[in-house]
Amino acid sequence: MPNPTLRTAKSNRLLAALPRGSLERMVPYLHLRIFPLRQVLQKRGSVLDGVLFPIAGVASMIAVSDSGTSVEVATIGSEGMIGLPLFLGGQSSVAEVFVQVAGQGLFMAAAQFHRHVETEPFLARMLLLYTQALMTQISQSAACASTHKIKARCARWILQTDDRVAGEEFVLTHEFLGLMLGVRRATVSEAAQDLQTRGFMSYRRGLLTVVDRAGLEKAACECYRLINREYTRLLKPRRLS
Repeated sequence: MPNPTLRTAKSNRLLAALPRGSLERMVPYLHLRIFPLRQVLQKRGSVLDGVLFPIAGVASMIAVSDSGTSVEVATIGSEGMIGLPLFLGGQSSVAEVFVQVAGQGLFMAAAQFHRHVETEPFLARMLLLYTQALMTQISQSAACASTHKIKARCARWILQTDDRVAGEEFVLTHEFLGLMLGVRRATVSEAAQDLQTRGFMSYRRGLLTVVDRAGLEKAACECYRLINREYTRLLKPRRLS
C-alpha cells in the first residue's frame, strides 16, 4: 500500500492533533491498510508487529475468557490507535481487537513507532491522553453493564458506532449486537425493536440507520455523554508546557 498524504493522515484524530512538523516526519513511515469486516487486528496473546491508526471504520476491543466467552469493552475508530500495548511497554495483550465496521487505517511498524515515540514528545503526550480516554471508556463500559438497562446500553452502543462511521448506515446483526453487549440475541432484539418503534432508528436487511439522533441520545444512558466528554476534553491539539 502507498504512503498516505498529510491530509489523509489528519483523518485520524490523534495524528491530526500533532504539530505539522511531527506529523510530516511520521508520514513516510505510515502505510495505508484496508481492513474487511471481522478481520482480527490485534490477536489475543500474539506479539504485535506494529500499530494502526484508523481513518475509517470501527474496531471492537473484546475481553475473551479461557472458556471462550467474550464481551466488548471498548470501540476504537478514527479517534484512536490499535496496538496501545506497544506504547505502554508490552508486546502483546490479553484483549482482542477485530473489525466491527469495515474501513482502513495507517499502519506503522513497531520499530519505527518506538523511535517516533522517543523523538516526538507531542506524540508521546497525545498517546498518554488517549490511554486515559480509553481507560475511561473501558471502566465506564464495565459499570454500564452492571447498572444500566439493556435498552439504554443498546442506544449507547449504536451512538458510539454511528459516531465512528462515515455515511448514514452501517451493517449490524442482532446476534453481533448481543455479543457486543454480552446478552442473548432475543434480549437485544427486543431492545432494538423498541428503539425502532419509537422512531429513533431504522433496521432493514442487516443495515442500521440512525433516524432521530436526539431521541436516541435521550434513550441512551449517561455513559455515552461521559465517555464523549472525556475524549473531547483530552484529545484536542495542545502545546507542551
